[in-house]
Amino acid sequence: MRRSDPAQLFDAARGGDRRATARLLSLIETGGASARDVGRLAYPHSGNAYTVGLTGAPGVGKSTLTSAVIGHLRRNDTEVAVLAIDPSSPFTGGAILGDRVRMQDHATDPGVFIRSMATRGHLGGLSLATPEAVRLLDAVGHRWIVVETVGVGQVEVEVAGKADTTVVVVNPGWGDSVQANKAGLMEIADVFVINKSDRPGVDETRRDLEQMLELSDMPSDAWRPPIVATVATEGHGVDAVWDAVLAHRAHAEASGELARRRAFRAGEELREIVVTQLRERARELCTGERWDALTAAVVAHTKDPWTAAAEMLTTP
Repeated sequence: MRRSDPAQLFDAARGGDRRATARLLSLIETGGASARDVGRLAYPHSGNAYTVGLTGAPGVGKSTLTSAVIGHLRRNDTEVAVLAIDPSSPFTGGAILGDRVRMQDHATDPGVFIRSMATRGHLGGLSLATPEAVRLLDAVGHRWIVVETVGVGQVEVEVAGKADTTVVVVNPGWGDSVQANKAGLMEIADVFVINKSDRPGVDETRRDLEQMLELSDMPSDAWRPPIVATVATEGHGVDAVWDAVLAHRAHAEASGELARRRAFRAGEELREIVVTQLRERARELCTGERWDALTAAVVAHTKDPWTAAAEMLTTP
């Protein structure tokens, strides 16, 4: 089997070869023609997995909670794949492996697949690489996929919010609730988790979140995100978190919300792909003698930038 042949790798991954799956994920991270080939191979076999996004501010214990959720699922003989979306290393361009270290108890479990993933050179970054990676894991047979994001920047929030169910983790204390509200996490949360609930301030944080939910003006028949208290390091409350995920899934499927979300995400992904390809075409267009001449005209004030751009976009 050629290490770089997407078709051969995909067949091996569908047959249960975890190393082939890892190699395909690396192709997706890198982007380019091979990543597109992987996407084309995976798409017809996807659409069966359920994704759970898990996000929150750094230090709230997301990875510990994720590890505890994995343990809960495995005790119930449920297989799971985890994508830990990490910031890119400034040295290698790869993913920081802290999440793998924290989840090392599950590393040898054949029912668990864990991958730390960075954007590397992927055109479109996390917003395109993540759904492609999820689709691959879906296509090779994983039915539960957890996507954990590091940080609460706009991109990370968007990635987590593209899951079927999004779990937002905070710690006791008013500051976390304010941060959640400001970061837009309130808008994407389907389940709230107050982790490290053995610390003071749990009741205050729960009250703050409840008040924010009251002010959100949601329809009376809409899903109201439950608030679950956990101590992930000890496994306390983890079963309640997963029960909340299952309850949200049941509600989303019964109400049609899941189908609406997935349709919206498909449109957004398609739009992002079109924008990315147009951006690349624009970069290619903005070179050569014609570009240099129009740039010189703008610099000399013989043409305004809008007129020059219109001329550049007109077929010579």
